[in-house]
Amino acid sequence: MSSYTAVIERDQSTGRYVGHVPGWAGAHSQGESLDELRANLFEVVQMLLEDGEPALSAEFVGTQTLEVA
Repeated sequence: MSSYTAVIERDQSTGRYVGHVPGWAGAHSQGESLDELRANLFEVVQMLLEDGEPALSAEFVGTQTLEVA
């Protein structure tokens, strides 16, 4: 079993959640709720894994908050 980190954002204009796995082309989806997004991402990752393990070009490290005056 493998695990992958997804980055999730909320689109301000539509209210939908959008997620992607950093560094994995095609590993992205959206949903009206976090549960729907998670299910959609799970399905996308399962389909992509049919072609074999990905050669990820990036790794999620974290977030930072910048204060700008």
